[in-house]
Amino acid sequence: MTALVPPDVARWQSWAAMIEDFGATAQMHGSGHWHLEGDPVPTEAGCAAFVAMTELTSAGDLDGTRVSSTYFWITDGDGGPDDDVVGFLNLRHRLNDWLLEQGGHIGYSVRPSARRRGHASRALALGVREAGRLGIERVLVTCDTDNDASRRTIEAGGGVLEDERAGKLRFWIATAG
Repeated sequence: MTALVPPDVARWQSWAAMIEDFGATAQMHGSGHWHLEGDPVPTEAGCAAFVAMTELTSAGDLDGTRVSSTYFWITDGDGGPDDDVVGFLNLRHRLNDWLLEQGGHIGYSVRPSARRRGHASRALALGVREAGRLGIERVLVTCDTDNDASRRTIEAGGGVLEDERAGKLRFWIATAG
């Protein structure tokens, strides 16, 4: 089972274990970590700073470059308080020029030790459903041209390849029907 939950400091220990499992922020797609000053620190205070950062983007477009978005943590259960945090998902409410070319509506990643268990596929499906609730009729999801696992996940989730741009494959997924 997989759930999307709002980032919450109450899950800081599981979040910290996930941060350590990733090892490098370059793999943490959908996390928003680049909006922090420095890398995420796997402590309760570091988690609190991370959660505060995610809350800023829900209020509206920021600084002319970022769009409103909703951050989720992916958990390995039904969203209960004892579930382990296994990844990140960011649902962007609209596309700016950069997101249309490369970033897409949904960015996500699953920690290395939790991969190949279906979390990415289920999280993507849940993210697409959330996009539909926001009134988005179809979402753009991208991946690097050499990321076969992500490409397969997107295609299995209904992604239809439009094209390749700047080293990214661009897929559209209908949110309803």
